[in-house]
Amino acid sequence: MQIKELAFDHAPVGLAVLEHRIIRQCNQQFAAIFGDTPETYPGVPLARFYPSIEDYRRIGERSLAIMRKTERYADERVMKRADGTLFWCRVRGQSVTPDTPFQRGVWSFSDLSEERPLVPLTQREREVAILTCRGLTSKEIGLELGLSYRTIEVYRARLLEKFQARKLAELVAKLSGMPL
Repeated sequence: MQIKELAFDHAPVGLAVLEHRIIRQCNQQFAAIFGDTPETYPGVPLARFYPSIEDYRRIGERSLAIMRKTERYADERVMKRADGTLFWCRVRGQSVTPDTPFQRGVWSFSDLSEERPLVPLTQREREVAILTCRGLTSKEIGLELGLSYRTIEVYRARLLEKFQARKLAELVAKLSGMPL
């Protein structure tokens, strides 16, 4: 086995060569993260690993805009395994075709499940979280949702507990990267 193949196949992070956001080749760690074997994934659209098509489009637009300027992209996001379970993932990409960033690139994927578990939210908690991240007060959220501000305070207290945040600013920071 060539040194380059050895490094790619046995890298401690998931690696994938993408062409137009379709997997052309991936390593063993990528397959372990997403579930299955490396032979399963060539030809599979990356869209399969996003929680929704909307997430795929939104993140794609954002990453393409950044890559047109820098040829690189990095973020932390929720992704979906082959069995449908969601998890936090650190994603980094490097285009090898600067004029058309998605034509071909090398991407790395790191499973953050142990350090950043996914927190399930009810629909109402999700609504309160979104409006909190937009900077609305409890009274403003209450007016928007037709609830009392005290009820909103109860939802915020639940969110603080679920995210193990001590204060509102810490909660907003923890929510900021989460797809709501």
